[in-house]
Amino acid sequence: MSTPDSCEGTCLCGAVKIHATNVKPHVGACHCGMCRKWSGGPLLAVECGSQLTFEGKENITAFSSSAWAERGFCKHCGTHIFYHLKDTEDYIIPAGFFDKPTSFTFDHQIFIDKKPDYYTFANETENMTEAEVFAKYMPAE
Repeated sequence: MSTPDSCEGTCLCGAVKIHATNVKPHVGACHCGMCRKWSGGPLLAVECGSQLTFEGKENITAFSSSAWAERGFCKHCGTHIFYHLKDTEDYIIPAGFFDKPTSFTFDHQIFIDKKPDYYTFANETENMTEAEVFAKYMPAE
């Protein structure tokens, strides 16, 4: 099942399934050091808001990677399942997690100033530096 705002997917072993009902059709690439270390390259992901249903929650392990976010993965097969913003309860899901991502458009990149020189995407995208990302998304203290 895949429409611009609703998607389903499973991890490699099938122990975790997600049904997301508020999926933005825009894929973004994150080039920050943590995402590159976590995924082995840039993280290509979609914003899914907080309206997700997880089946097999007992098979998810979460790692608190910062004060504001945690990263989830299947404790059996290691599939990356989510980047979760703690304050807003929003989830960012790797685009490849979904079974039928045909309606996605790659249109933005963040932490572009942290991208290593050994790869470049051909798409024309909106690009934000680390400073621009923190200025836009970090809550004022």
